[in-house]
Amino acid sequence: MNTAASLLAMGPTRFGRRVGASLCLWGLALLAQGAPMHWSGIRDGSLYLQTDRPDCLIVSWVPAWQADANSEHIYLLNGQGRLVGERLIKADQPRGEQQWPLQPGAASYRLEIPGYSFRRYSVEHDTHTRALFAPAKVHFSAEAHDSDELYFKVAPGERAILAGKFHGGVQNLQARRVADGKQLQLNLKPYRAYWQFDQVALPVADVEQVWRLHLQGNGKVAFWLDGTANLFAQDPAHLQPLRQDPGQTHLTLHDNLLGPTPKLGISLPYVLPPPSSYSILDALKPQAASYYSLVDITAGKPDYEDRFRRLYQDRFGITQDITLLAGSQRQADLRADRISNSGLQAWLKATRALGGKGLHYLSFADEPNLNYADFASYQQLFESMAAQVRAIPANARAGVRIAIPASSRFTNGPLAENAADKRGIDWARRLLAKSGDQIDALAWHEWMIRDLLATRVYRHSVRRAAGLVGLDNKGRPRKALLLDQTNLSSGSSLSPYDQETHYAALWWASVVINASADGLLDMLNWFQSADEPEYPKGMVRVLENERFELKPVGLAQQFIQQHWLGQVLRLDNDAFEVDALAMASDARRSLLGVNKSTRAHQVSLEGVPCPPAQPLPAKAELVYFGPDNHSRSAPYNCEAGQIHFLLPGETLFALSWTAAVSPQPATRQEAP
Repeated sequence: MNTAASLLAMGPTRFGRRVGASLCLWGLALLAQGAPMHWSGIRDGSLYLQTDRPDCLIVSWVPAWQADANSEHIYLLNGQGRLVGERLIKADQPRGEQQWPLQPGAASYRLEIPGYSFRRYSVEHDTHTRALFAPAKVHFSAEAHDSDELYFKVAPGERAILAGKFHGGVQNLQARRVADGKQLQLNLKPYRAYWQFDQVALPVADVEQVWRLHLQGNGKVAFWLDGTANLFAQDPAHLQPLRQDPGQTHLTLHDNLLGPTPKLGISLPYVLPPPSSYSILDALKPQAASYYSLVDITAGKPDYEDRFRRLYQDRFGITQDITLLAGSQRQADLRADRISNSGLQAWLKATRALGGKGLHYLSFADEPNLNYADFASYQQLFESMAAQVRAIPANARAGVRIAIPASSRFTNGPLAENAADKRGIDWARRLLAKSGDQIDALAWHEWMIRDLLATRVYRHSVRRAAGLVGLDNKGRPRKALLLDQTNLSSGSSLSPYDQETHYAALWWASVVINASADGLLDMLNWFQSADEPEYPKGMVRVLENERFELKPVGLAQQFIQQHWLGQVLRLDNDAFEVDALAMASDARRSLLGVNKSTRAHQVSLEGVPCPPAQPLPAKAELVYFGPDNHSRSAPYNCEAGQIHFLLPGETLFALSWTAAVSPQPATRQEAP
């Protein structure tokens, strides 16, 4: 990788070559009076921009790694959280540029560059525009150069911590207090576990402290602040309090059914769980599950899985699941050999013995586009195993269905070399073209969409999947759509700021809402159920003596399930920071939502009867689930055909009521 890209660079830039094609000439005219401020090498973070005069924001990008296999979005929000700019950068656009005007105002714009990004972004704006950079924590946020310096501020009395992680590039963080030159050095060391990092406490003072941060080394860098605002500036004069004004969210409910909500589930362990875990699973109420079946184990012991599979079905009521065939020791590239075939037959026999309850999807490999050398190798396995499944009609009667390809990511490529040749959607298209009559479902895994503002990617991928399989005369996908594994990060590339905090709760709620919004998805599973030593990415934390507790994301899942109904209702939403999903089951109605921002939003909802038309039913209830991980009742107003409530920042909500009329099915001939 090119490590010469600098996180920041003051002085003249390539500005002069852009004037003729500018989309905001009036801002560029001001920039031309002096050298613009330049940020470079950004890979994951937010840039807050506040200006008192018209300005032009210029964002450009160059490839970093596998850019030709991955599309991505960048977003610009104004000071009230409204989306004022969005750029879809397609896979065939590894290089490019976007320009947006900035208008004067007291509140800050937010430029969001979501990670994990496959491109390096550079940003230019006028030096009079105050700019503050909020880097990601633990995950690398930029590629830096040895000469890079930034400033940060610690308020009086704050117990601030400077932290960083070694990602193979920048090796040291040097902080020098501007007032007296006091210096601290933080050496960044390699660790076995991704989530381990280095930190140093900054001195506490009764006066404001401004520090200059020097990044020592070249390449990837992760640095951040705890205990104070995680904000950095090129100019210390820009270190002013960040202002974000309250937002407005307008929702309009329609009485049209779009389709069923997906079964929400989790990946369950390949062992018989201890009885002490039953209450935790009861609290999560999984409606679906992801399993593995290890062929080398079942080939030697065909009944190995029988007890826990029957327990999951009969004790916990999970009758819709998907199983991925694999080998022990994380072997994923199976071949159609004696052991694999024996393991397959053992799984089929065990499934027939379950009694034909529900649907049991089977995928013949785990993320084949990541783990197989080429498509032909996987296709050979698929054709051999599909023939074995179809050869026994009793398999279908027992609910066995074939799902493909259980890919690593779907519209984008896996985290592998030559990813442009391995997109999940392309492998699925090729299999459907040749063996469509052998395939019952389309399955995929989605990783690395870590940013709360980027979760709309999930809605986009579901729509692309529906477009690939087509819709029947009832507007339903011709093949079941299964998003059977997802999490913020793949493998063990985890941040405790993501996995162990309320952030994961916000993220999961947003993913659930976006993936379900069009009524097209059949299954959505969080991976995995309980933490493992090298993969602490569960909904459940494992304590000593076989004790368990729900992590914030597990508590959010419990909240979601309490308000989850069977059908999706059409809902119009003009907000970007607030996601919402309307649902129905007979006369019951619920509106599930999440405010992903730190600002409060004034929410209005049209389409629910209230005075003067008729009194809102007494059973209607508004509930919040906030950063303290507890539910609480909340007030609302209902007048002139609208419900109004003030939604705090970083809060899930659910509004429940009983309707007087039944919703009507919507007609749909093609995917949205």
